Amino acid sequence: MDTDRPLLSEALEKKIAGLPTKPGVYLHKDAEGQIIYVGKAKSLRNRVRSYFQEGRPVDAKTKALVRKIIDLDVIVTDTEVEALILENTLIKEHRPKYNILLKDDKSYPYIRITKEEYPRVFKTRRVVRDGSKYFGPYTDGTYLYSLLKTLRSIFPIRSCELALTDATIAAGRWKVCLDYHIKKCDGPCEAHIDRDRYNEYIRQAQQVLNGRTKDLERQLEDRMMVLAEELRFEDAAVVRGRLERLREYTSKQKVLATDDTDRDVFALSRIESTACTVVFTIRDGKLVGKRHFFIGGSRDRSDSEILRTTIERWYLEAEHFPDEVLMQTEIEDVDVLAEYLCEQRGKNVEILVPKIGDKRKLLSMAEMNADVLLRELLMQQAQKDQSMPRAVLALQQDLRMERLPRRIECFDNSHMQGTDYVSSMVVFVDGKPKKSDYRHFKLRTVEGNDDFEAMKEVITRRYSRAIEEGTELPDLVIIDGGKGQLSHAMEIFSSLGLVGRFTVVGLAKRLEEVFLPGQSVPLYLAKTSSSLRLLQQARDEAHRFAITYHRTLRDKRTLQTELTQIPGVGETSAKKLLSIIGSVDRVRESSFEVLSEVVGKTMAKKVYDHYHGTEKTP
Repeated sequence: MDTDRPLLSEALEKKIAGLPTKPGVYLHKDAEGQIIYVGKAKSLRNRVRSYFQEGRPVDAKTKALVRKIIDLDVIVTDTEVEALILENTLIKEHRPKYNILLKDDKSYPYIRITKEEYPRVFKTRRVVRDGSKYFGPYTDGTYLYSLLKTLRSIFPIRSCELALTDATIAAGRWKVCLDYHIKKCDGPCEAHIDRDRYNEYIRQAQQVLNGRTKDLERQLEDRMMVLAEELRFEDAAVVRGRLERLREYTSKQKVLATDDTDRDVFALSRIESTACTVVFTIRDGKLVGKRHFFIGGSRDRSDSEILRTTIERWYLEAEHFPDEVLMQTEIEDVDVLAEYLCEQRGKNVEILVPKIGDKRKLLSMAEMNADVLLRELLMQQAQKDQSMPRAVLALQQDLRMERLPRRIECFDNSHMQGTDYVSSMVVFVDGKPKKSDYRHFKLRTVEGNDDFEAMKEVITRRYSRAIEEGTELPDLVIIDGGKGQLSHAMEIFSSLGLVGRFTVVGLAKRLEEVFLPGQSVPLYLAKTSSSLRLLQQARDEAHRFAITYHRTLRDKRTLQTELTQIPGVGETSAKKLLSIIGSVDRVRESSFEVLSEVVGKTMAKKVYDHYHGTEKTP
């Protein structure tokens, strides 16, 4: 029996049993009705049921997802391709917690060609789905500026924002500007060029943006020859100038292949829990575009899953489709992707995982770029970490940690002769206490004085919940105590599958020894080191927080067992007596006059009589 398998409600079991076997999209929901995961399926019933099958191997993130599923909705589609499109739309709309969410490291600009009778071409960062065409995004601002400049030098298209239509032009509402006089625009605003000819320029500009420059070169050459044969030498010279500027632009593009096949190349690099995917856009053998995405928290995601998400998002937002798609590894549902690409392009698109040859070299180049971009991101993060307190940097070095201990969680226990057993967890972020994340625990299963069992209970409660909710895990956990407490804590971390996810140490009070899992000899840090001071600060803060909570419980118990048991004395009066007089013992010893000043004569008589008898009341 799989003890990790969640208990399903009867209603959810019935809903799953009644699901259709048709393709569609399923939406998992939590107890608050929030959508936490969106997926597509060839058979909705089989796919959804697989989440709850006993013995099914799953990673930690999927296990956390399944524990949170309380309800689900499904949307049936006619085809798997429709499910693919709908899944992408719903993920972008709801941004579910357990889906892979791709992000650029910044908002890159596009080139927009507007949907107008006389379209405009300009840079924008805002995508408006009004029928306009978008090209990009462009990660290199200098290249984008050069590309726009090249387009305007080759094609005499307008740069104004006038609302040009055939009707407004015929009405004579507009006048030509300086661009017309310096021959940068053919003056459509005064009908010096008709709409068909102007839109031919726009169509040719799209060819450049799509990387189809060889076809355009042939068209311009043919046009130049026709004009020369018609003895229109000035017009032929203008076309020749445009052709030269086009060839100058294409000569600067990086040639990656000797053939003219259009290809998109997808590659992935990952370091620890961060991944980077790169897309090369190759047209006519030249690299005309490169884009990348970063994916955080990807430790439990496979290469195939990350690549599939990238490729699907790319083509669901694309307007142009290649002859070939090259990718690093096989992905799930590749037949659905192939069908979608075929529908959009109007003919087959080959999807390949090359192992040798020139295509493999293209993949290797994309992989190298992904690795460089990822290391650059991590380096930028490391540079930001230079503002880290010196103690955090020293602690990473002294404990030989792979990553900075930016989030530290420290645990301590407190009790009074085995009563009111409590534990505390304090959190330090970047070397400073983050009190909003502090937690205290009133232990439920520990009887008597057993620090080992107390530590096991609190570790189990804290990190079981973290796994279920998918919340942030620490970089370093400090256990107050020596080898015994540390080994008991490691038992729990092992059972939860968390060993290796972060560093765990035990800090013994007597000699300030630092114990590491699996090492019998403790680590001794210099007494004056900033790293030891940070460990001590976290340990002392956890102890203070535990003691404070213990005292609160003890005072509450004292309040309820003595003062509130006096007939007629409520909690409000008892609190008032304690806050002003100081303690139950002092209340017991106080005179009737002192009690009267605090709670009035009527209430004072009840308290005084309880301790001294009615015959002694003044």
